[in-house]
Amino acid sequence: MAGHSKWANIKHRKARQDAVKGKAWSKCSRALMAAVRSSGDPDPDTNLKLRYAIEDAKSVNMPKDTIKKAIDKAAGAGQDGVTFQEIRYEGYAAGGVAVLVDCLTENVQRTAPIIRHAFDKHGGNMAKNGAVSFGFHSKGVILVESSAATEEQLMDITLEAGAEDIVEQEGGFEITTEPATFLMVKDAIDAAGIQTASAELTMVADTMVACDAALAGKVLKLLDAIEEHDDVQKVHTNANISEEILESLD
Repeated sequence: MAGHSKWANIKHRKARQDAVKGKAWSKCSRALMAAVRSSGDPDPDTNLKLRYAIEDAKSVNMPKDTIKKAIDKAAGAGQDGVTFQEIRYEGYAAGGVAVLVDCLTENVQRTAPIIRHAFDKHGGNMAKNGAVSFGFHSKGVILVESSAATEEQLMDITLEAGAEDIVEQEGGFEITTEPATFLMVKDAIDAAGIQTASAELTMVADTMVACDAALAGKVLKLLDAIEEHDDVQKVHTNANISEEILESLD
């Protein structure tokens, strides 16, 4: 789940991922294998999609050996013949909150009805392609806690590497990049020995929908139902939910 309240949403998402770590790793394995099979290239230095998938796997603390096994399996001669298709579903949760669902599936006929059912069951509705996504833009978003670096340090490192903007928030700094410079900025931060709290390519909404506790509860139930499905890789939303509300709902 990605929204404007980055710190609150990232912490909430990581807590949920830790609770179902096996499922998170399974989804990452699928993304790693799909990245290799789509190009036939198991080298992250030359396969950009694979590099992104590895970064996502690292963000959920997937062990290096497990990452390597997934890559080796996809590159090996004994492939299972499964071909994954990338597909994005769009819709609205309660209150007109926009939702984008990125999936990797080997069976669209299976996945689409499941996603539609989740929307219908939790007070939302599916939308046509483009009806929701026009309000989002692909960005790299990197979060660094205040204790890890100063604003001056980050500005010197990230702006030179191609960062678009740095914004100080409660708890730390949010660094925004274009997708093309995301890895260069992330690598520059890593090379400086600065630990990131989160780093991902995500869809950032142009406008946000403020959610009170009642609306937030409905939206989160829908997002949980969607993310429960193995084919779902990432869910993006323009829900703006405060940390206090997230904690009260947990």
